Amino acid sequence: MASRISELVIDCHDPKLLADFWCQVLGFRVLEEEDGYVEIGPEEGFGGLQPTLIFSPTTEPKTTKLRLHIDINPVGADQDAELERLLAIGARPADIGQTGEESWHVLQDPEGNEFCLLRRRLS
Repeated sequence: MASRISELVIDCHDPKLLADFWCQVLGFRVLEEEDGYVEIGPEEGFGGLQPTLIFSPTTEPKTTKLRLHIDINPVGADQDAELERLLAIGARPADIGQTGEESWHVLQDPEGNEFCLLRRRLS
């Protein structure tokens, strides 16, 4: 027996803003909005192969680098084209001490949560 990740919960100041951003990044849709929470996921909804993301409202500030971050891979484009697209929809470069020799790009979402754009292209 084993478990699998079904949801990732991300505390944030503006759940709708982050839900919109991550829907654009991942090609997800809003699955549910309730009491300030916004859940997004793939077209097939909760319980599929990909975990859903739940944006949970908080008033606490983000003060340090996240201990857990999301890695994404381009689908249907190369890394350079995907980087351009992500920057155009609101991602920003992030410096967490990388050397510049990495094969990935470290970015931030609109609330400063770090994530990495990897090189490998998925189909």
